[in-house]
Amino acid sequence: MNTSKRIIIFVTGILLCAAIAYTQLPERTKSVKKMKVEIWSDVMCPFCYIGKRKFEAALAKFEHREHVEVVWKSFQLQPDMKTDPSKSTITHLAESKGWTLAYTRQVTANVTQMAKEVGLLYDFDKAVVANSFDAHRLSHYAKSKGKGDAMEEQLFKAYFCDGKNTADHTTLTQLAVAIGLNEMEVKQVLASNAYADAVRQDIYESQQIGVTGVPFFVFNNQYAVSGAQQPEVFLNTLRKAWSETEKADTVQGSVCKPDGSCD
Repeated sequence: MNTSKRIIIFVTGILLCAAIAYTQLPERTKSVKKMKVEIWSDVMCPFCYIGKRKFEAALAKFEHREHVEVVWKSFQLQPDMKTDPSKSTITHLAESKGWTLAYTRQVTANVTQMAKEVGLLYDFDKAVVANSFDAHRLSHYAKSKGKGDAMEEQLFKAYFCDGKNTADHTTLTQLAVAIGLNEMEVKQVLASNAYADAVRQDIYESQQIGVTGVPFFVFNNQYAVSGAQQPEVFLNTLRKAWSETEKADTVQGSVCKPDGSCD
């Protein structure tokens, strides 16, 4: 075999290996479009859990769902609430709203029915009055470990369905360990002030964009949906935001960078 043929075979082999290697690259290295959906919510918000289910139903039908990043953001409906395991949320709601217990039960029964329609079994008689700040801190820690959505699911279920005290550190630790988070790290986070600034930053951001109630969904910093809307509303917004994302491709040209280089 002459030299030129050997070179051709050698180069062909390199190109083939490169092509195979590219197909095996992690998804994040292939310049795949991503769309971010940020969701402001509070653990004690009944419509937030219902909204989560409706959004999930929409996301399941979205053609580009594998390219959607869901980011949970903190919001506190009652930041000054004192945790009181001896008091049910029905009693607390009646007292804080000035409602009769009979009317409060009627309101919560309506919400319970809404939850049932999306497969959730709410039990307001068991739900514990609990400040949500530490639960939000834990959610941020879980998010740093890639388990933000799983942690939110645990917290909502614990509060609305299982009657657990979501301000209690032992309970929070159990919930976190159940989704595979490190027990010792979780205890250290809860015993400290870790992620408190992150929670406050989320709340500050919500104020800056005019969030007055939750759930509040922001799609790629372009479109917002307030409340536990029907899945069709979320699906239409996902598609609209995605189409805008496709239009927003950057055309590369000459640029100057902070380090002083220009090319």
